[in-house]
Amino acid sequence: MNLAHVTNAQKAQILVNALPYIQKYNNKTIVVKYGGNAMTDETLQESVMGDLVLLRLIGVNVVLVHGGGPHIQEILNKVGKESKFLNGLRVTDEETMKIVQMVLAGQVNKDLVNLIGMTGGKAVGLCGLDGQMIKVKKQSEELGLVGEIVSVDVSLIRDNLEKGYIPVISTIGTDTHGRAYNINADTASAKIAGALHAECMLSLTNIDGVLADAADPGSLIKTLTLAEAAQLQADGVIAGGMVPKVTCCTDAVAAGVKRVFIINGTVPHAILIELLTEEGLGTMFVHNSEMIGGLV
Repeated sequence: MNLAHVTNAQKAQILVNALPYIQKYNNKTIVVKYGGNAMTDETLQESVMGDLVLLRLIGVNVVLVHGGGPHIQEILNKVGKESKFLNGLRVTDEETMKIVQMVLAGQVNKDLVNLIGMTGGKAVGLCGLDGQMIKVKKQSEELGLVGEIVSVDVSLIRDNLEKGYIPVISTIGTDTHGRAYNINADTASAKIAGALHAECMLSLTNIDGVLADAADPGSLIKTLTLAEAAQLQADGVIAGGMVPKVTCCTDAVAAGVKRVFIINGTVPHAILIELLTEEGLGTMFVHNSEMIGGLV
């Protein structure tokens, strides 16, 4: 929307229309999983950070959980380290893990914290090693230092939310011996959202959501219950790369998150459109049909 052609009355009406949604999420916690194209495109990155700062300013407790696959890959390419993937997860040996920790907890995390600050917000950078926040065990020998989450301690996250900060969390965990592990960002987001009993979780991807027909962009499914999502997966409608995305969403709902959204993070201000407008733009996952209806 070109605001130069929007009248003051129209601007006021936009705010009035958003008011019920602002009231709904005021003093509630939302978790945003951030990665993909929205993370590498500077314009989109500024849009996402602006959305998060706005939400925090209107009283929403915002937690940002990020990945950084493209940034990790860039450094691995520079040092001549070959990348291997197994079932969509990066095989992580000792050398790769050092780069993962350096890039995620260092460069990417602090760049996001700084950008939020430059956008007018307050953020603090954390990773799963801080305060032993995310404890893991080795997922498999084949994957190497890839962790399966055992527990999440959200006390450090809550402390920073109470002080008005946006916690920005990089997905690295530790085992009982203090060894650092790489963690899938989708999985970590779901676990963190569940442990926080978040009002909702938003997974920013480069797709519009779950489609009834993968070849038809107009077949977006707006809402899914856990039972419906399981049936679509059994029927092969949810397949391939959508399976892990949907699994993380349904895991978060099963863990107690009221609503989970898959939205297209390449759409400017996608977060605000989903949370503060009637139509939204992605797929919403809920526990059962009784959760559908009313304000999303």
